[in-house]
Amino acid sequence: MRKPRKTLTTLLALFTAFSITACTTDKETSTSTASPEATKAAETAAPQSAAPVANANDPGWKSDTKPITFDWYLNFSWFPNKWGVDATSQYITKKTGVNINFIVPAGNENEKLNTMIASGKLPDFITLGWYEDAVKKMIEGNMVLPLNELAKQYDPYFIKVADPAKTSWYTQKDGNFYGYPNASSSSEDYKKYGQNFVSNQTFLVRKDMYEAIGKPDMRTQEGFLNALKAAKEKFPDVNGQPLIPLGLHEFGDLGNSSLLDAGQNGSMLQNFLAIPYEKDNKLYDRSTDPEFVSWLKTFRKANEMGLLAKDIFIDKRPQMEEKIAQGRYFAMLYQRSDLANQNISLYQKDPNKVYIAVDGPANAAKSPPTLAGPGISGWTVTLISKDVKDKARAIKFLSYLISEEGNKDLYLGEKGVSYDTINGKDQFKPEVLDLMNKDRAAFDKKYGSSYTFWMLMDTNMNLQWAPPSVEPIKQPEEWTKGKSKSFSQYDNIVPTGTSEEGIANTKIAQAWGKTLPKLLLAKTDAEFYQLFDKYQKDRKAAGLDKVQAYQQKEFESNTKKIAASAK
Repeated sequence: MRKPRKTLTTLLALFTAFSITACTTDKETSTSTASPEATKAAETAAPQSAAPVANANDPGWKSDTKPITFDWYLNFSWFPNKWGVDATSQYITKKTGVNINFIVPAGNENEKLNTMIASGKLPDFITLGWYEDAVKKMIEGNMVLPLNELAKQYDPYFIKVADPAKTSWYTQKDGNFYGYPNASSSSEDYKKYGQNFVSNQTFLVRKDMYEAIGKPDMRTQEGFLNALKAAKEKFPDVNGQPLIPLGLHEFGDLGNSSLLDAGQNGSMLQNFLAIPYEKDNKLYDRSTDPEFVSWLKTFRKANEMGLLAKDIFIDKRPQMEEKIAQGRYFAMLYQRSDLANQNISLYQKDPNKVYIAVDGPANAAKSPPTLAGPGISGWTVTLISKDVKDKARAIKFLSYLISEEGNKDLYLGEKGVSYDTINGKDQFKPEVLDLMNKDRAAFDKKYGSSYTFWMLMDTNMNLQWAPPSVEPIKQPEEWTKGKSKSFSQYDNIVPTGTSEEGIANTKIAQAWGKTLPKLLLAKTDAEFYQLFDKYQKDRKAAGLDKVQAYQQKEFESNTKKIAASAK
């Protein structure tokens, strides 16, 4: 699933021990703090260094630790952190010789990335959601290098530390794999760690308001509307600002991941309604499911009742975070990690004014939700550009980052600084853990551990070091346990690119992006159905049959691939 990532739905559901501080920049951000001397030294280092490491058991990065700076593009405008400011990134640079210059888009990520692709030149590393159309464009355009070939030539240690299930999943028809995922979980991981898996998908309410209106059952459409209405009547404003009865992820060109983003193969609302992805081994068109359509109509009714603030149609993540921090939302169909920092701040001021997870929209039978848990695709993939300044150093650094040593460094940081061996276990020092739980943004800037730099994080590996969750993170996290499912077989089945199916799917997705707000803003149910029926006709005319045939084929291929990797 996509993170609004991201979104996002299959943002993915793995933030069990960390949260990400989000912000935007006023201009395109190049985030490096290397001195001019260090940067110059890096740029003048041997262009393609060293012979391959002879022994695959030895970490290749140790063979060359001369200073070098890599440009690393992150396709997430909200990423706020700079390499070299905090103790962890300083430690990794001192250890490996590698400095990072992060490049972050100022506004629309797709526009920035498409411009770079059109230019024919990319930064050394690129990290983006696995679901992005740009992944296919870069691979088909020969703009990124096969990681298996780089490993074979320069660093066979990569093959030792890479997860074969993940490399197999990302192997293309040409036999090569070009990206490596973060936050990825295979079938084997489910057997080993499944009892600890949680989802990022939650229905949240402000605790004090929810309790003040009697903790209503919001699983039914009637109960849902009544609760929003009661909250608005009892709490018309929050510190002089109007209450926003319901919050959703931001609306984009392809829809809204809380309700349905057509760029993804699913949505939070559909998962809360436990709508199946398949029936009798055939993919099911979830977007036409009667329960889903009925709930969309309920959201339309909410708007008619004055319960959908105009803010939700225009606000982007920074504006939403500001309003979350003010406690202005009553309820939210939202990824819990995306408001974790703001929730911590609210908790520090008043534990009763935090957002907690409760049972949200449900189907008529009130079946338990089937929420997106960890999947084999993960959240993002990282690729190495054909323009990379040093192929050997790049693959060796990637090997380090995905290894247990690299993940431990990224999670715990430097021993004696952010962690120590306490009672026989490597764990955060008490004062470090206290800061992480109270002020994540300050923690990121000072220590930079706990996956502040999450690009190659292994969220299963980190379980051996992760401290127990504390409030207010714990309650929403715990609520998802037992409700999380793997939907890996449905990942990567949406056609992209310039193929006939890809063009058709793009037209359909964009049509949905325009239709969804109109459905919610429709004045009557009759207008709602008129708009919905028109969308159904438009998607058929755009080539829906071709898209669905493609998806069925890819789904069947995924099922076989997962079964093979599980043996």
